[in-house]
Amino acid sequence: MTETLQFSRHLSDHPASAERRGQILADPGFGNYFSDHTVVVDYKEDQAGIGGWNNARVEPYGPILMDPAAAVLHYGQEIFEGLKAYRHADGSVWTFRPEANAERFNKSAVRLALPELPDGVFVESLRELVAVDQGWIPSGDGAALYLRPFMIATEAFLGVRPAREVSYRVIASPAGNYFGGPLQPVSIWLSTTYARAGHGGTGEAKCGGNYAASLAAQLEAEAHGCKQVLFLDPTNDNAVEELGGMNIFFVFKDGTLVTPELNGNILHGVTRSSVIQLAKDRGLRIQERKITIDEWRNGVAAGEITEIFACGTAAVITPIGELKTAAGDIPSPALAGDSVSMSIRAQLLGIQTGTVEDTHGWLTRLA
Repeated sequence: MTETLQFSRHLSDHPASAERRGQILADPGFGNYFSDHTVVVDYKEDQAGIGGWNNARVEPYGPILMDPAAAVLHYGQEIFEGLKAYRHADGSVWTFRPEANAERFNKSAVRLALPELPDGVFVESLRELVAVDQGWIPSGDGAALYLRPFMIATEAFLGVRPAREVSYRVIASPAGNYFGGPLQPVSIWLSTTYARAGHGGTGEAKCGGNYAASLAAQLEAEAHGCKQVLFLDPTNDNAVEELGGMNIFFVFKDGTLVTPELNGNILHGVTRSSVIQLAKDRGLRIQERKITIDEWRNGVAAGEITEIFACGTAAVITPIGELKTAAGDIPSPALAGDSVSMSIRAQLLGIQTGTVEDTHGWLTRLA
């Protein structure tokens, strides 16, 4: 789908001062602060279903004026993406595999009955925002400007049908370590009460409803001293699926890297596919297959599973400490200094920040 859009710029009269921005960038956390501008593109179609994108613009960041009957508020017609902009040593700004995010975004749009973005608009919208807000990119290990493209149904009506008016937007947030503090293994809670997604549902789509459905389980995890929750497929021998916001991997003693197979419930993670490729480059054997809690427990106890880690855009790669369950905890193997997970993490971050050669052509320059 090709459609040419020209972006106009309406810059903020009151951007954050250099002093204030510097204070924020010194300790941004994750998702706590936002840059001065936002990208907006409108979509509207007529009664015959003929529509198009228009009025592409950059404007000051601020509240969205929305009718109380907007479809997104009542029927959850919404999708989003997440990716990062990194400043390289020469001052240029790059992002990582945005075409993969754009492809997933449009697949999510189809699943949620939203209009697809025309070719190139996704990446160009990132360029437009970074062009005016690149001063918000923090420095430091793993720090970046987190970019959040999203699409919401804005038509005001009550009735179950796809909305005919939609807004595509991009906001940006300076980001440090997702979990805060130095990188260390995180404990996760096994949810046996809740499921993140169901067969035939929206598990493959990156939509807010999936994350809303995970929050009760997340609260349960926090009550048990955990930072993430693990979901299973109760219809398939309690097979491991994914965490609330990340995919999961297991490193076996024989050099095999195992991750749950994509079954319609699991998000097609861009970081997940990148880890698989980098592991293949190292000669590791990759298995995308069913792995159960019993195999997890027995594999750790027997020394067959040597590492367990999670991955995603926000956290990149994070080692998993222990799995806490109502039936007893499963410890994780001690993380060695030459671990597969930390080595791949260093390589992945190096590619993203420009200190390691990008042999796969994954980087796209934004500024």
